[in-house]
Amino acid sequence: MSSPLALPLRAVAERFEILGDFQEAPAYGNGHINNTFAATFDQAGTPVRYILQRINGHIFKEPVRLMENVAQVTRHIRAKLEAEGVQDTTRRVMTLVPARDGADYQVDEEGQVWRCYLFVEDAKSYDILEHPDQAYQAARAFGLFQRQLMDYAGPRLAETIPLFHHTRSRFETLQRTIGLDRCNRAVRARPEIALALAWEPLADSLLALKASGELPERITHNDTKLNNVLLDDATGEGLCVLDLDTVMPGLSLYDFGDLVRTATNPVAEDSLELDRVKVQVPMFQALARGYLEGTGGTLLPAERDRLVLAGKLLTYENALRFLSDFLDGDRYYPTRREAHNLDRCRTQLALLASLDAYEERLMAYVRSLEA
Repeated sequence: MSSPLALPLRAVAERFEILGDFQEAPAYGNGHINNTFAATFDQAGTPVRYILQRINGHIFKEPVRLMENVAQVTRHIRAKLEAEGVQDTTRRVMTLVPARDGADYQVDEEGQVWRCYLFVEDAKSYDILEHPDQAYQAARAFGLFQRQLMDYAGPRLAETIPLFHHTRSRFETLQRTIGLDRCNRAVRARPEIALALAWEPLADSLLALKASGELPERITHNDTKLNNVLLDDATGEGLCVLDLDTVMPGLSLYDFGDLVRTATNPVAEDSLELDRVKVQVPMFQALARGYLEGTGGTLLPAERDRLVLAGKLLTYENALRFLSDFLDGDRYYPTRREAHNLDRCRTQLALLASLDAYEERLMAYVRSLEA
């Protein structure tokens, strides 16, 4: 859990190059990891908002290196947008507000790292999509984000969470957690444990292709939940990718796979209505069109041919994570009810089964986009 704030938010905000008088900084958003606030400043009678965040040092062990990643990536994308003559760059890429000492972040008296972004107004993110065009726009934005970084030539980005999408490691963690059973919960999760173990061959499916060189390493977002992209309020266009803490070396398929996991399920990931968990084919089709358009022909055939597999893998990976956390006493994911993480695991396993049943149909659609 995050510790109490060491400084009043006014004092933190005033360490950054922000004009005007501080008004307020209420908590903002529904993220569970960092502490996020929308700080409002009065600038000559006009209220202007900024995003103020304290990075969770328990999850991100090297927050300074994380901030170096964020600075490198956002500046690279901004330079490309400016070279293309894009006018509204501050709505197309997250913009760090420098601190008064010129740094991209500040460290408080407890050693906690803070950052500040310009607030992107007149746009919002969605936890559950309402129609396929939103899926298309979100996927296109994430695909474009990846394409914009393909010519990045700076220092190799740090791995902000090592082995984040290393599904074999996630599987081994589950095995250890089952063996320890420190909370005596394994008996309550016997069916889920059996299913998770039965899907083990899936764990190495992309790792083996990466090891052989068939899948290239790219700079990827690695946490492409739907609420990590802003859609314009007026046009619905995918504008800006958020939450850059896990941007690091990875596989393009990790990004697409997490989109499939979060966008094709018609219910929330902690829903108890397992009978409603079924792949929404129109949503998948919109994701595939948007992602391939956003990446602009830069994906290799080996990547395009595994788009459905990626959805299965990321769904399985999250089932492993939820199940491990349940067995370990809910130490990572916040919970609001007993067996909350087990419920999340069940939903992932149900979606995995549906993706598997629809795999040929979904891949046929992907191939039709290449015709």
